[in-house]
Amino acid sequence: MKIAPGIHRIGDNSMINAYLVEQAGEVTIIDAGVSGFYKDIDRELAAMGCTPEDVRALVLTHGHTDHIGFAERLRREQRIPVSVHEADAALARGEVPNPAKGYGPVKLGPLLGFLWFSALHGGLRTPKLHQVATFGDGATLDVPGSPRVILTPGHTPGSAALHVASLGALFVGDAFATYAVTTGARGPQVAPFTADAAQAVESLARLEAISADHVLPGHGDPWAGGMPEAIRQIRQRHDSSG
Repeated sequence: MKIAPGIHRIGDNSMINAYLVEQAGEVTIIDAGVSGFYKDIDRELAAMGCTPEDVRALVLTHGHTDHIGFAERLRREQRIPVSVHEADAALARGEVPNPAKGYGPVKLGPLLGFLWFSALHGGLRTPKLHQVATFGDGATLDVPGSPRVILTPGHTPGSAALHVASLGALFVGDAFATYAVTTGARGPQVAPFTADAAQAVESLARLEAISADHVLPGHGDPWAGGMPEAIRQIRQRHDSSG
């Protein structure tokens, strides 16, 4: 699904997001969703006027299983390098447990919908990621789109946003969500399955000055209201829930 020139999302459902960024005929995939998304990559590349041979990298915003879904298959079958922030490398490889502390608030319908969607798309069978390169905070990655890394710990220790300035895009991963898969709530908010919600909210200050026409979360629709307004809403929601 086309989001903007040079930016596509795999699939037309924004419950779990994986993105493709194109620059000068080459592609970076940002996040790998769930493993079943693999079968949709070729079709989405074709819609961008690209082929699998044009993919140069897969960059993960963090190491949760619903973001590394097809990463190992892409790495193994297509020889595409996969990278993640150094603080989440062990998590992405499955060497440490998920730091999330429970489900948080839950509404049964939305949670079951998320679990069902995940199951239908291979979310219960996420292949272990055997190799992953790492990057640090502030790095500008040498991949199509030249995303700049902004560390936003809280959801996970190595949760990072990726700013693709040339496309006016900020990929926030689960630094925040615009859809809560556990409650169905919409709008900017702390993402479910966050390890340290207070730290996640504090980390958003690192994104407040970034100008981006397209703010693209790991869960939910794109946000076009600017980062200051998104952060205001997240802080307000967090304060009222505490």
